[in-house]
Parts: sequence; C-alpha cells; structure tokens
Amino acid sequence: MKNILVIGGGSWGTCLSKLLVENKNNVFLWEYNEKTRNVIREKRENPVFLPNIKLPNELKVVDSYCETLKNEKIDVILLATPTQFLRPILKNLKECLSYKVIIVNVAKGIEIKSKKRISEVIDEELSGKDYSYVLLAGPTHAEEVALKLPSAILSVSLDEKAALEIQHLFSNSYFRVYTGTDLVGAELSGAVKNCLAIAAGISDGLGFGDNSKAALITRGINEILEIGKYYHADPKTFMGLSGLGDIIVTCTSKHSRNRYVGEELGKGRKIDDIISSMKMVSEGAETIKALYAIIKENNIQAPIMSALYEVIYENRPVNELVSLFMNRNLRSEFI
Repeated sequence: MKNILVIGGGSWGTCLSKLLVENKNNVFLWEYNEKTRNVIREKRENPVFLPNIKLPNELKVVDSYCETLKNEKIDVILLATPTQFLRPILKNLKECLSYKVIIVNVAKGIEIKSKKRISEVIDEELSGKDYSYVLLAGPTHAEEVALKLPSAILSVSLDEKAALEIQHLFSNSYFRVYTGTDLVGAELSGAVKNCLAIAAGISDGLGFGDNSKAALITRGINEILEIGKYYHADPKTFMGLSGLGDIIVTCTSKHSRNRYVGEELGKGRKIDDIISSMKMVSEGAETIKALYAIIKENNIQAPIMSALYEVIYENRPVNELVSLFMNRNLRSEFI
C-alpha cells in the first residue's frame, strides 16, 4: 500500500483517485475549489467533472495538500492540474516538500509564456528537491476508465525504476500500463495532439466527412513528426500509445473537450464564447499559442498547426483550415 496525494479534482484526477483506492492504496485528493471538495467529501461523487460515478468511502478529500505532505509520508504525488495553472502549485509544493517522492503528471500541454514542456517547468520550480518524474499518457478518457472499460496507457520516465513502480501502482484488470523512456516525445505528442483534435473538430463542425478528417489527421501527424524531429524525439514514440493512440481517441471521441472546441469553431462560434461555457479546460486552445511561437521561431513546416492558431486567434476564415492542404503545391507525400 502506498500513500498517494492527488492534486486536482477534475475528471482525470477524480477517476485516478478512484482507481488507486480500488488498487488498495491510501489516497488523498485535493481540489482547489472548496465547494467541489465539500461535495465530493459529502456525496461521494464529483457531479461537475465525473457525474454518476460513485467514489469509494476510503478516498480522503483534504483541504490542504501541504498539511497532508507534512502529516503523512506521501510516496507519490499525482499532478492532475492544467498546464497553465501548474506553476503556483509547484511553488507551494517546494515550500512543503521535505522528502523524496515520485511525481506523476497527467496534464498535457506546453506552457505559453516559457514555451517549456511540463517536465521542464517542474524541474525549474522544484530545483533542489529530491524527486523522480513520471508522465502518464495515452488514449484514456476518464469517463471510460471510471466505468472500468479496458484501457492502456504509458508510464514514461528517464528514471526506469520509477516508471516501473508507477506501472505496477496503476495496473489492474482493466487498466494496462506500459513503460517508456522517451519523455520528450511523449510530452510533445500529448501536447500537440490536443491541437490536432481541435482541427479535427473543426472538420466535423463544418460538416465534412470521414475522408476529410482522415486526411487532416494524417497530415497533422506528419507535422507532429516534424516538430518531434526539431526536439530530437524518437519517431517511434509518435506511433505508440502516447502518440497515435492518444491522437485517435482525442480526435474522434465524443468525450474529447478539444475536439468539441473545434466542432463549435466549425459551427461559427468564437473561442472566448466556447471556453467560457465549458466546465473543463481545453489544453489545446492554450497549447497552440506556445506551439505557434515555436513553429515560427524555428521555421518548422507545420501549415495546419499554423493555420489553426490563425483561425482561433487571428480571425482567419475557419473553412480555410481544412482546405489549406488541398490547395498546396502538388508533391510527394514524404518529401
């Protein structure tokens, strides 16, 4: 049995808290919204982010993660906090973390201001602290995992021992965990696929068919490979669970908030209106800001990702995104 602190009570944080309790661990869940914390504590349900899922009585909902770190010997900290809100959490953690832990991150994004991956942000903020970092990423919607539908995911870390420990911690009869070491590739694919899912949603919102979306996704994967090449990531990673697997589920699923954002854009709504009406965060709508800057600064060939930013934030006509690659100069597929 491990003592696990989950920071973030959204759908994924709540779902994984449930899974970890059912795997016979001692789990403490902190959610920043006090009202939501109280509802989870009293009702044993998270009706805002994971409705109609009964949470185990053994799950402990806490009001301060720092107090929990001081009063309990925590083995694993699970960060289930959107990328753009992570730094304040980390700054607080640095003040109250006094022993070695494994930090598991399940968010997927690139920080806008610094254009850094999440592991880089954590390294910066927790400098001097003793921890191992593991990314948990793959084609897994919380709504399905909470219902115990068979799913597979990747535990990836530069510390192979930590990756193996997290593999065994999370694995059970319906949740299969593989391990990997290409942290850069896994973080990039997890972040950029959210942007691609918005583009796929735009195709849906415009009323285009399966052919259109398949072509868009395939060419989008090519752009992800180009971005990965710039970062010297292993190309195989983009064909694995954290790459192709996550791309499939995020670009096609009814549960995908990023695909939903794109669908609404395709129907003519504006990004501010869409985001303000959502209960959960669209990581892709934020990540594309950092990604666009990276593409432009480093002259990376990524016309779909570039056009996506311009559609969302520069009022480029939305139908141009899908038609963009149809009107480019004819060429060989892989040149």
